[in-house]
Amino acid sequence: MGQTNSLDLPEPGSGSASATAPSRSRWWLWVLALGVIALGGWYYRSAKSSSQAADPGAPAAAGKGKGGFSAGNMVVPVVVATAQRGDLPVYFNGLGTVTAFNTVTVRSRVDGQLVSVAFKEGQFVHEGDLLAQIDPRPFQVQLGQALGQLAKDQAQRKDAEVNLERFKLLFKEGVIPQQQLDTQAALVGQFDGAIASDQSQIDNAKLQLTYSRITAPISGRIGLRLVDAGNIVHASDTNGLLVITQLQPISVIFSLPQDQLPVVNTKLRSGVQLVVDAYDRDDTAKIASGKLQTIDNQIDPTTGTYKLKSVFANTDNVLFPNQFVNVHLLVDTKRNLTIVPTAAIQRGPQGTYVYAAAPDNTAKIRIVTIAQTTGDKVGLSAGLNSGDVVVIDGQDKLQDGTKINPNPAGGSNGAGRGAASPSPAQGAPQSGRPSKGQAGGSTR
Repeated sequence: MGQTNSLDLPEPGSGSASATAPSRSRWWLWVLALGVIALGGWYYRSAKSSSQAADPGAPAAAGKGKGGFSAGNMVVPVVVATAQRGDLPVYFNGLGTVTAFNTVTVRSRVDGQLVSVAFKEGQFVHEGDLLAQIDPRPFQVQLGQALGQLAKDQAQRKDAEVNLERFKLLFKEGVIPQQQLDTQAALVGQFDGAIASDQSQIDNAKLQLTYSRITAPISGRIGLRLVDAGNIVHASDTNGLLVITQLQPISVIFSLPQDQLPVVNTKLRSGVQLVVDAYDRDDTAKIASGKLQTIDNQIDPTTGTYKLKSVFANTDNVLFPNQFVNVHLLVDTKRNLTIVPTAAIQRGPQGTYVYAAAPDNTAKIRIVTIAQTTGDKVGLSAGLNSGDVVVIDGQDKLQDGTKINPNPAGGSNGAGRGAASPSPAQGAPQSGRPSKGQAGGSTR
């Protein structure tokens, strides 16, 4: 009996082990389920963060649920400027090169040794100033020889003339024939020709002596010295002794598109004196102002442009030959326009518009008509009035009726309210960097 019972009864603990074995074999399923849940939560948070970065107004709307307010109820910080009434200049802009009004390479006109140099490199000289001296002694010797020959021929002519008078008396008395009288008269004429030749030799010697003293042919600035004292110079030398460039006045040659030729040509024909402003390479700083002198007589077919020549007084010598400049040619002035910064102009399906700041601090779309754009300023003929406030930064977050927090642009473009400029965190443009338009199209 005891053996039968011991064989039929299960061993202690065998039932619990068989019950828990399946649960221990499936523990990894629970780990996998938890991992999927964690991955789904992470993906949801990432998608939500991306949507917030793309649309800052989304969190507020989501937080309010179905009863939350829309993005139009947000208060968007913007930078504003005040429209002003005024005149806007019309410029034609081109690239130019400063050209010396006159350039002279000074060369020796005689051969000889350069004994002295009377100028300094970079010196400003006037016409007639002494520049260099060539040894004058050879030319003084030539002058002395010519003077001696002249004296000799004059003495011989005098003797021939006295003999001619004697031959005339002898011919009247019939002592000598006519042929002898004519021969003596011809001899006097030969001496007259010799004296004239001697005088020419004297003048030539004096001229060579003058050429040995080299003077400035024009007023201007001397460049680097090309020959040092002590060298033998020749009239055939190609390099010359020095180069003089006339800097006062000086010219600027620049090019404009051929489409602008009729306007400029009409102004010149009517006698209007057009103002030309020269700006530096960056087109930010004005260098000098001058007048348009003339235009070229043909258009360059390869570029479709034509050349113009302007003249600058250049009293302060800020313009230098072969200097590159940006040229602004003032051809007209648009009167009585509403002027706003270029940053205020927006373009869309409805045309050109601006966001105007209403008295209740909401943004209103105003359709405008552009009459002239000069640099960083736009002249409007319709759509705004003087004194209207427009948004110049932060328009990407605005719609018609959006609540705004206007911050005046501190002194930018001359169209601000005079308040201090907002911080960069408020969306204000960084100040202190000059714009290209400010230099070329400032309202006058």
